[in-house]
Amino acid sequence: MKKITFALALLLILSSCGVRQTRDMLTSGDYDSAIQNAVEGLRGNKNAKGKQDYVYLLEEAFAKAKERDLRNIDAWFKDANPQNLEKIYETYVQLNARQERIRPILPLRLMKEGRDAIFPFDDYSDQIVSSKNALAKYLYNNSKALLANKDKTVIRRAYDDLVYLQTLSPGFKDTDKLIEEARIKGTDFVSVYTKNETNMVIPVRLENDLLDFSTYGLNDKWTVYHSNRVKGINYDYGLVVNFRQINISPEQVKERELQKEKLIKVGLKNLLDANGHVVKDSLGNPIKVDDMRTVRATIYEFSQFKACQVTAKVDYIDFNTNQLLQTFPLASEFTFNYMYAKYRGDKRACEQDYFQYFDRRAVPFPSNEQMVFDTGNDLKAKLKDIITRNRFRR
Repeated sequence: MKKITFALALLLILSSCGVRQTRDMLTSGDYDSAIQNAVEGLRGNKNAKGKQDYVYLLEEAFAKAKERDLRNIDAWFKDANPQNLEKIYETYVQLNARQERIRPILPLRLMKEGRDAIFPFDDYSDQIVSSKNALAKYLYNNSKALLANKDKTVIRRAYDDLVYLQTLSPGFKDTDKLIEEARIKGTDFVSVYTKNETNMVIPVRLENDLLDFSTYGLNDKWTVYHSNRVKGINYDYGLVVNFRQINISPEQVKERELQKEKLIKVGLKNLLDANGHVVKDSLGNPIKVDDMRTVRATIYEFSQFKACQVTAKVDYIDFNTNQLLQTFPLASEFTFNYMYAKYRGDKRACEQDYFQYFDRRAVPFPSNEQMVFDTGNDLKAKLKDIITRNRFRR
C-alpha cells in the first residue's frame, strides 16, 4: 500500500513539473515547445483529471502560435522582398505540421467548461504548393545570376541554394547541371610542386611521395590539390615545397672497450666444512650446494652512425595576384644507428639482452640519397599538419 501511495505521489510531482515547464514555455513565447510538451503530457489517458492543465495550455499555445505565424506571413508579403519567400514557405509547412502533431489526440475535453478544446484547423495545401513554387523559381533564377559572379564565396552560396532547391523540387529544370557548374566554379584548385635550392639532388622517390596528395586525405568540399597540372583548369593557388638545405654527417664508427664481470652458477658441488671434509645429511648422503664462479669478458662495442637533416619552407602563392600569402618552415632529421659487438672471454659475464649484438657484423652505410629519402615520412606528416592548420581560404 505504501509503495502504491509513493508511486502516485511521484507521478503527481512529475506531472506538476511538466505543466509548470509547459506554462513557462508558453509565457516566454516558445509556443511550439509548449505544444510539444503538452502533446507528450496528454499521451496515454488524455481524459484524466490531472491532465486538464495540459489541454488548456495546448489550446492557448496553438492559438497564439497560429496567430503569430499568420501575422508574420502577412508582413512578409507586404514587404515584397523575394528573400522572404523561404520564410513564407517554411512557415506554411510549420502551420500544417503543428496541426498534424495535435490531430491524433483530438478530441480533447475541457471538463469544467463542458466543451471540447478549440483548435481551428485550416487547409494550407494550396499555400504550401504556391509558396514552394515561388521559392523554387526565385532560387533558380537567383542562383543562375550568382553563377556569373567571379567571387567563389558567392558561387558557393549559389551551390548551397541549388542543393536546397534540389531537395525542395527534385528535377526542377536543369538544377543538376547548375549544381555541377557551381561545384566546379566554386572550387579552389591548388597546384603543388617542389623547388630545389640546395646543391644536392633531391631523390625522385622523395618528390613523388611528398607530392602524392591522394595519401594525405586533404581534399575537401571546396579545395582540390594537384601535383600534376590538368589541362583546362585555372589554378587559384600554388603550394611550393622549397628545399633549402640538406646536411649529411660523415660516416662514423665509434669503438669502445668494456670489462664485464659476473658471479654465475656453473653447477652443484659438495658442501665442505671448515676442515675441508664433505658434509653429509642424516642418511649419509653428501649435501650439495650451488657451485658459483666469477666469469669475465672483454667487450669490443662498435657503433655506426650517420645523420641527415633536411630544411625547407612551404610557400602559399595566390596565382590571381602573384603574391606570396604565407611561408611556413619545414624541417626533418633522420639518423642511422647500428651497433654490433665482439667479446673475448666468457660472454656469460654480459646481460642476456646484449647477446644479440654478438651475432651482428658491420653493415654498409646507407647512401646519401637513401638518407634524404628516409626523412620523407616525417616531412610528409609535418607538411600535412601545416596544410591542415592553414587553409588557403577560410
